[in-house]
Amino acid sequence: MKKFVAMLLALMMILSLAACGNTTPAPAEPVVDETPAEQPAEQPAEQPAEQPAEPEGYQGYVSELDADGKYVRGDDEEIYEGALGEYEALMAAAKAADNNNDRFVLYAQAEAYLLDSAVMIPTTTQGGTYQISRIAPRTIPYVQWGNDDDRLFGMVVTADDFLTPEERNDLFDLWGKAVAGEGEYDPAAYLTEKGHTLATEYKTTFSTAPVTIDWLNTSSQSDTEITVNCVDGLVQYDNLNVMQPAMAESWEISDDGLTYTFHIREGAKWYTSEGTEYADVTANDFVAGFHHMLDTAAGLEWLVEGVVAGASEYLAGGSFDDVGYKAIDEKTLEITLEADTPYFMTMLTYSCFLPICEPFYLAHGGVYGAEEYQAAFADTNTYTFGKSEDVASQVYSGPFLLQKLQKDSEIVVVKNPNYYNADKVTLDKITWIADAGENPDAYYNDTVAGVYAAVALRESNGTMAKAKEDGNFEKYAYVTETTSTSYFGGLNLNRGTFALEAGTVASTKDEQQKADTVTALNNKNFRKALQHAFDKGAQNAVINGEDLKYANLRNMYTHPQFVSITADTTDADGHTFPAGTFYGEMVQYYCDKIGCKVQVADQIDGWFNPEAAKEYLEAAKAELGDLVSYPIQIDVVYFSANDNITAQAEVYKQVIESTLGAENVQVNLVEATTREDYYASGYRASNGEAGNFDMFYGSGWGPDFGDPCTYLDTFAGEGAGYMTKVIGLF
Repeated sequence: MKKFVAMLLALMMILSLAACGNTTPAPAEPVVDETPAEQPAEQPAEQPAEQPAEPEGYQGYVSELDADGKYVRGDDEEIYEGALGEYEALMAAAKAADNNNDRFVLYAQAEAYLLDSAVMIPTTTQGGTYQISRIAPRTIPYVQWGNDDDRLFGMVVTADDFLTPEERNDLFDLWGKAVAGEGEYDPAAYLTEKGHTLATEYKTTFSTAPVTIDWLNTSSQSDTEITVNCVDGLVQYDNLNVMQPAMAESWEISDDGLTYTFHIREGAKWYTSEGTEYADVTANDFVAGFHHMLDTAAGLEWLVEGVVAGASEYLAGGSFDDVGYKAIDEKTLEITLEADTPYFMTMLTYSCFLPICEPFYLAHGGVYGAEEYQAAFADTNTYTFGKSEDVASQVYSGPFLLQKLQKDSEIVVVKNPNYYNADKVTLDKITWIADAGENPDAYYNDTVAGVYAAVALRESNGTMAKAKEDGNFEKYAYVTETTSTSYFGGLNLNRGTFALEAGTVASTKDEQQKADTVTALNNKNFRKALQHAFDKGAQNAVINGEDLKYANLRNMYTHPQFVSITADTTDADGHTFPAGTFYGEMVQYYCDKIGCKVQVADQIDGWFNPEAAKEYLEAAKAELGDLVSYPIQIDVVYFSANDNITAQAEVYKQVIESTLGAENVQVNLVEATTREDYYASGYRASNGEAGNFDMFYGSGWGPDFGDPCTYLDTFAGEGAGYMTKVIGLF
């Protein structure tokens, strides 16, 4: 989703403005001498070593070698049930609740169990780092969810000096007053009065190029962060966090909360990449977009299952005629829901509800129907819609037109002069330059010279030292705001890949070590030992410095202040949470209640607990008995060309082995020499079986809409959860 984000993106020296097939890459076949050899006399087949008996009463999953002594991957559903069965049951109860407050309380219970399972560990969020910047704060849509915070049309950037901390504080004060209804927020006027000149062009960087410009055939932020600048949805948040009309000029909601009627903006048009008018934007374009999104099955469709009437049935092979997405006339769109969904309007800012220009889609080989689409998509001669490096293979209705996309060099969008709201577009051109963070000195120097608008200052790559040497730190440095995006590490409970298809990023483990690792990782106490031995602050310090090592730490999956209850709410055991209680406070209550030793607040290391880690390790060893041999081998893949990621990996190895003892746990740092191999091993692994790691902390999630289930549903079972692949399942 937008919001399936890669850690490498967050570690780039840029301003933070804010993945499913069934084929598993196999290790390369060894070269074999095919010359026939003299055959020995027939001997009984060699038997694998006898598997040790399970400790009496042990209920955990045990990975066993097959008759040939080879590691065999287990059953996803069995392993999921063992690790997250209680979580799934609590989520089902929450979904059945009658109102938001009861649902939030039940979600909090479920999240406590997710944390206590230790299959994942939240690590950081965006922000909380030193930076120098020319970008005025809160000049892009300000909202915790959806795609809007990637929309840069209103960004205000100075063309001369960086903003001072004092200027930034003044702007935040003005923004706060505007939110309170005390005047307008006009950062351009403020900065002009301060003597700044304003830029009309903005340059930043990208580390992963879009693989498609079909915004409905992807669920990765690296694809949509560009294209959402070129297309408008029905509604959009402004920079004061207020929902505003976009392609829908107005709308009505039925009294029962089931029917939403949107009136599409008169005069809105689709344009080619060169700015030539192509067609009117119609209600049917939104229907076409929704139909196409379901057909592509690219990871967006699960968001609308059980929400939009008939969507689940269509995905199971039903008729689109029964889906609650209808064009009543050219300018009237009607959406019918399965049930009253109070947060539905917040969902509409996410990419799965974007339109496509239906006549353009059909003219470029587009078809409807899941099977028909898959067949058409495979024929590259006739299906030419949304091809990643062909900007003419899409048309655009938003504030910018995509005019260049070269995945190894640069991406360019230019202002759409015919956009209905063109006077609100502050930039004439935005350019993204390919940069994997391999030359931080050059990026820092280019930013100071005015090529880029902002640069994060890191201890690990030397940019902090440079800024202190040249005086920019003292004059301009500030600490960036944190966000609702949560990065986390996942433990691979059912590993299926031990090298990429080309033989790169290969594990050195033998067959028994592979099985031992999976057996250990399916033991809850062993997982807890690993997670509580992880000194996240120490890992963060090598990047952000000692003084900011806790500033962007996150300890629960959902942002702790994401929502709050609006009335006193009593749970099934009689405990009452008062009105106004934040979601994180409820999660903490349930963590304490079940004995989960996690402190969920931001900006502390709420997991690192060496004594608890050692206690959990001893409990795990007692439970596992002779089922495994020590040390357990934990493979961690790192991108060696990126100093930040390399430093993080080295710290992870050091803190785990020093806390638990290298005789018990050995962390193997497995080198990926290219960013493509790094991403393929984790972030872009197509499913759980394709994950080439034992511990991977290179992914994150940002919310798609304003309800905690936008996070929590990503760990749903039976393949429904988008992030279960980061724990090696489905």
